Amino acid sequence: MLLIECPYCGLRDETEFSYAGEAHIARPVETDKLSDAEWADYLFMRSNPKGAHREQWLHAAGCRRYFNAVRDTVTYNISATYRIGEQPPGEGKR
Repeated sequence: MLLIECPYCGLRDETEFSYAGEAHIARPVETDKLSDAEWADYLFMRSNPKGAHREQWLHAAGCRRYFNAVRDTVTYNISATYRIGEQPPGEGKR
């Protein structure tokens, strides 16, 4: 069983959370100017790394807030959680 640290509520059981996809995906500014291929790329193409991966999670059975997590896709270890809009721990400003 995974324990996940909600940045708002603290450490909780994984059954309280829902995975919400890859984190830090920027929506295109002028979507009406995108080709079908570019729009499909934005909607469906995501990285699938082996190792550390930045993800969004929802604390569905708690505060109902979204947050980001850095999770290893091999070991499932969550090394950090942080609020939406914040940089991942250990990374400077982009």
